[in-house]
Amino acid sequence: MTELALRDCWYWFLLGAAVSYLIGCFNFAVLISHIKKKDIRSQGSGNPGTMNMTRTFGLKIGAINFFCDVIKGGLPAVIGWIVFKDFRFAGTDVAISDFVRYLFGIMVIIGHVFPVTMKFRGGKGIASTMGLFAFALPCDKWWYFFIAVAILVVTLVYIIYSEMGSMGSLLGVSSLTVFQAVVFVLKYEGALLNGWVIAIFMLLFAINLLTWTAHRKNISRLLAGEEHHTSVRKRKKA
Repeated sequence: MTELALRDCWYWFLLGAAVSYLIGCFNFAVLISHIKKKDIRSQGSGNPGTMNMTRTFGLKIGAINFFCDVIKGGLPAVIGWIVFKDFRFAGTDVAISDFVRYLFGIMVIIGHVFPVTMKFRGGKGIASTMGLFAFALPCDKWWYFFIAVAILVVTLVYIIYSEMGSMGSLLGVSSLTVFQAVVFVLKYEGALLNGWVIAIFMLLFAINLLTWTAHRKNISRLLAGEEHHTSVRKRKKA
């Protein structure tokens, strides 16, 4: 790997983060609902995200919205990895791509949750976060993609049978976060106190914290036993 000093690449980090944020601001739920002659922000819970799209328009539309948000969350991370995969931070063995893919990823999620285009009132970022990990994990080893998919499938099964969409989503995101953290612990076990390694773990923690914070009202309702159930099996209307 080629060494690269921060002073020689910081502006690329800044540019990539800004572009990733703007990508996150594009909300597929709003676009799709407008195509369906409605505004998802005035339907159901008012949240422009996959769960509300599924409740409002059915499973098929909800699935389309989910996969669009998955791609939105993962693509910037992969682009960042491709650009920086042959570089490491000067004086360290830390791959720049390990930092950049999650820097770009969290900026997409921030854009989705706090979009400047919608007065900073967006979705909750679950699909984009899952997409981030589903795309970013295979950057370590290609077959990690299947582990990510397995976690997504288990999450979906939990949601289907428990009808607890928010809790299932949060558990899925947390599982993906922990798995990636373990991969990095093993990769950098001799340099866990390096500043860049710590920064990578802080990004992972911030991603998880952001999604949980975005669901704070759902968590409060869950604790009070008032959370809306999401019956995926019944959402088969067109």
